[in-house]
Amino acid sequence: MTEENIPVADTQPVNPAQLHAKFRMRYAGSDSSAFSLDVDLRLPGNGITAVFGQSGSGKTTLLRCVAGLERAQPGRLTVNGETWQSATLFLPTHQRPLGYVFQEPSLFPHLSARGNLNYARKRSGVANSDDLYEQVIELMGIKPVLLRYPHQLSGGERQRVAIARALLIQPRLLLMDEPLASLDTARKQEILPYLEKLRSAFDIPILYVSHSLDEVTHLADHLVVLQQGRVAAQGPVGEVFSRMDAPQLVGSGASVIWHGKVLERKEQWHLARIACAGGELWVRDTGDAPGQQIRVRILARDVSLTLSRHEDSSILNRLPVSVLEIATDKEAGMALVRLQAGSDVVTAQVTHRSVDYLQLAPGQRLWAQIKSVAIVR
Repeated sequence: MTEENIPVADTQPVNPAQLHAKFRMRYAGSDSSAFSLDVDLRLPGNGITAVFGQSGSGKTTLLRCVAGLERAQPGRLTVNGETWQSATLFLPTHQRPLGYVFQEPSLFPHLSARGNLNYARKRSGVANSDDLYEQVIELMGIKPVLLRYPHQLSGGERQRVAIARALLIQPRLLLMDEPLASLDTARKQEILPYLEKLRSAFDIPILYVSHSLDEVTHLADHLVVLQQGRVAAQGPVGEVFSRMDAPQLVGSGASVIWHGKVLERKEQWHLARIACAGGELWVRDTGDAPGQQIRVRILARDVSLTLSRHEDSSILNRLPVSVLEIATDKEAGMALVRLQAGSDVVTAQVTHRSVDYLQLAPGQRLWAQIKSVAIVR
């Protein structure tokens, strides 16, 4: 395939405390193989931005443009006030102060974990303090494995060493291209807590590519949804999830993300009570201490609606709501009902028969029921 470059105009001012990526490029080919990327993103200058979409949506191509591995010419890329690409400038990859974590760890097999980290310290090109070295090792929990070689490490351990290596370069931008894709479920659950710590430990933007809604739920502060090389939706993760016009987020995967604080734990029930803007919820207890901030994902298929409050039910979470919007779901015979719960929004997936039976309409007040075991932590 050949690459066709398309001019990009840019007249809007750039906020220095953000990542601005504007790329337009096309790979020519047959109807089945042609692909184009056309994005204009203004993203937060820190925290984790998840880039979500199905295979072939352009996620990895976007990351490669940001890294300088693909050249959309012209294009524009600024990272917290530093220009890496413009109409007159193109920094090659080795001159961009970024870290890149791939699906496979790609550690040097002839070096121990410590040797791989020391290589990154030498390559960084800036002073690398022992304090930073110890901080990264502690953050990623790899001190016990520093003397081991890659073949002696589990998949999760190899990926944690790879992330530590990327951090020791002291990047001003961290790119992560589906870093958990090659791990089994157990290893994914092992590494997720370490990734969650990155957001507060390093004040840099992190672009995290994934096609897993569970990973997005756990990690993302901001979300970009790509479809066929275009931006289908973008914004704070909670806002994007609550929309019903992003095709990748509806159907059986339709859900919302709520932020809450743990109020109490009931060990005899293995449940915790949390306070959210939408109301209090009982959720599965995963050991979070009272006062700790957490987030939960509520799947639309696990929300049922009633016209009155039902006390004679095994469902503990009953919240007063009002109907905001009713839309036809992409699943045959199903509808999505967007509901206001306090100052949060929740979505219910119900049949069109239920919509007619309950005579649902915007503004109507009713009750939402949510199973505690269905809430994803």
